[in-house]
Amino acid sequence: MSAQTIARARGGRGLVTGVTWLVAVLFVFPLLWMVITAFKQEADAYTDPPRVIFSPTLTQLAGVLERGFVPYLANSAFTTVVSTVFVLLLAVPAAYALSIAAVPGTPNVLGFFLSTKMLPVVAAIIPLYVISQNLALLDNVWILVILYTAMNLPLAVWMMRSFFLEMPREVIEAARVDGAGLAVMLYRVILPVVAPGIAATALICVIFSWTEFFYSVNLTAAQAGTVPVFLVGFITSEGLYWAQLSAAALLASLPVMIVGWIAQNHLVRGLSMGAVK
Repeated sequence: MSAQTIARARGGRGLVTGVTWLVAVLFVFPLLWMVITAFKQEADAYTDPPRVIFSPTLTQLAGVLERGFVPYLANSAFTTVVSTVFVLLLAVPAAYALSIAAVPGTPNVLGFFLSTKMLPVVAAIIPLYVISQNLALLDNVWILVILYTAMNLPLAVWMMRSFFLEMPREVIEAARVDGAGLAVMLYRVILPVVAPGIAATALICVIFSWTEFFYSVNLTAAQAGTVPVFLVGFITSEGLYWAQLSAAALLASLPVMIVGWIAQNHLVRGLSMGAVK
């Protein structure tokens, strides 16, 4: 290989690296600007051109906590964690039945799961509101738990099925030869292998539940409101309070970012499990 060819190859790799960094910066910049604005005074957040050098303050973060952020945070945490647990408890056996122990009509079942995601939520909100009212579940966290479970279950089943399909058949046959029953084989043989996929599925369900807004704003009020509903309170007829809104958005994003940072290795492994057949 000539020196000119090597130089071209290095130049091409350098160009790809530069473009990748540029795209990454463009994606991260709004988040970085939100963090910076959260530590500004309200007057500094409205300057034109934007002020980069300023005196940081915790006033906005303290103001968000004083406005009753913690109850909304607790509601979001409860609905997210409980609904994610329910989704995994239902998705794991369903994915097993649709992959390793495929049942008759599996394509139809998968198609049905996928079709449930095609219904616009706005078309179902009135029936859901009436049902919630009749069951005395309006402004109750349990209605959100039920809806978030139903919302994330089809996606979780599809994801978990792809992970189960990657399970080596030899391992399953060896467990059966050793006399392992269904429960033992599922929880001691299969689940440890697909654990990264379960972690990836759980994290995606957490993100979708944590950021869901439509159900929460229409079916809850003061008692069961979640973090997205709390953020809307900073949009007033007087305009946007950018510093306060950024501080609230920062506090709302921290739990998901922390969970994602902790589970990043499992997330990458899990999302790559079903990628290549």
